[in-house]
Amino acid sequence: MNRWTPRVTVAVVVERAGRYLMVEEDRGGPFSLYNQPAGHLERGERLVSAAEREVREEAAWQVAITDYLGLYIHHTQDGLTFHSHAFLGLPLAHLGNPLDKGIVSAHWLTFDEIDDLERARRLRSPVVMQRLRDVREGRRFPLDAIRER
Repeated sequence: MNRWTPRVTVAVVVERAGRYLMVEEDRGGPFSLYNQPAGHLERGERLVSAAEREVREEAAWQVAITDYLGLYIHHTQDGLTFHSHAFLGLPLAHLGNPLDKGIVSAHWLTFDEIDDLERARRLRSPVVMQRLRDVREGRRFPLDAIRER
């Protein structure tokens, strides 16, 4: 029997003074795309640790994960399914480390600037804007909503 396995990812919404931390990615197309710091869960890794790691690697920021935003399920046009666990992060320090391969730069953008990117079809997926809308509406769950042993 062939089992289907979704791809498990994490993403972090980080807000500072009305701006959100976004990473600009070179995806090989004519334009770069934007996303929250996000990436795949690695074998043996815990979700919160993965979220902190992705922000360090993609945006060169140390964050404290404060809340669970929820599980976002996205089906791509090429038949893949992503289960993305989203978190809220509090920025603690800019680390200055080199960014992951494929990341052009990290930016602090306003909601309106990100909304403009969505209209220009420059967001990595529709989930990016949904996460921001959910944060702005006050959606959040305590981290202990995740039971992980």
